[in-house]
Amino acid sequence: MTGKHDSGAVRQFTVQADDDGVRLDRWFKRHLPQVGFATVSRWARTGQIRVDGKRADPADRLATGQVVRVPPGGTTPEKTASPRRELTEEQIERAEAMVLTQDRAAIVLNKPPGLATQGGSGTKEHVDGLLDAFVGAGPAGERSAPRPRLVHRLDKDTSGVLLIARTPGSAAFFSKRFSTRSARKIYWALVVGVPDIDDGLIELPLAKQPGTGGEKMMVDESENGQSARTRYRVLDRAGNRAAWVELQPLTGRTHQLRVHMAAIGHPIVGDGKYGGQDAFLTGSISRKMHLHARRLIIDHPDGAPLDVVAPLPTHFAASMEQLGFDEVDGAALPEAPAKPAREAKKQAAKAHAKQYRKERRGERRKRGADAPARPGGGRKRK
Repeated sequence: MTGKHDSGAVRQFTVQADDDGVRLDRWFKRHLPQVGFATVSRWARTGQIRVDGKRADPADRLATGQVVRVPPGGTTPEKTASPRRELTEEQIERAEAMVLTQDRAAIVLNKPPGLATQGGSGTKEHVDGLLDAFVGAGPAGERSAPRPRLVHRLDKDTSGVLLIARTPGSAAFFSKRFSTRSARKIYWALVVGVPDIDDGLIELPLAKQPGTGGEKMMVDESENGQSARTRYRVLDRAGNRAAWVELQPLTGRTHQLRVHMAAIGHPIVGDGKYGGQDAFLTGSISRKMHLHARRLIIDHPDGAPLDVVAPLPTHFAASMEQLGFDEVDGAALPEAPAKPAREAKKQAAKAHAKQYRKERRGERRKRGADAPARPGGGRKRK
């Protein structure tokens, strides 16, 4: 999220890639949690919230690059902040069991498959709702530290590394790293069949599929499609039946990895939404989705980058074993993705033009030095 943050004036925020497809009310909960739902509804009803200059409804879904206009006010003083949400012992244990590492700026979780990152229609249990387990309680249950907040998300059925910011400052820091794509996200997946190219780049623009309420994406090579790029590497193969692949999203579109793999004919195992019945392997291989955010490398506000690896969930590890794959074979960190070919050509063309201008200047200087002298010591003008 970028924009002006003075609550005493009209604010303008530009929707970042990590918020593409999110509902407007969820966007407020993520970035302006001090603005309650009732206030968001009232502002929308009276036309005070605008998206690209148009009236908006809390249920509208946002797209990358859109500008959200937020009216003044809506903030809640610190002293009147509501008490922390009361969690059961079971919920607290579940939250703490997900922790991979934590420090003053971040909590890194290993999100299990089947647990949503945020709440929605009919979704009561989600990561965001468990974050109160990490809030230190002060006297009379008042908060003595800010509530941790999400800075990116994973699909409900995708497992793996999920970064939580502990403070508003670290949230802004990490959000910028995600939006500028300096963070490296490495996923593991099992796919049906084996790609012909072992190390490839998928460049297929994506758009929301009409009639699905923004819940499903599709490849769209018209002007409506948004650029989407995914690098993949085949780590191992089980004959022609399945492959273990490593995926790096170079852009952040909704369901990007799932749509891209299905589009090249190798859907992620268990992803019936995009692969249909072809996404399921016969035998004892689990029907759950086999997509795991394996590793995250991101700058840290205290200096040294954060580099975290998440163990595989039970069903994924069992499928790996049944297909004869060994996790050790995926331990090596791949090289950072190279610039796309057209970008490399553009840079080469600029360098060539610069060199050409330099050589031409040298030729002009040489001709000037060799020109015959005019009477009086001057040189002849051309």
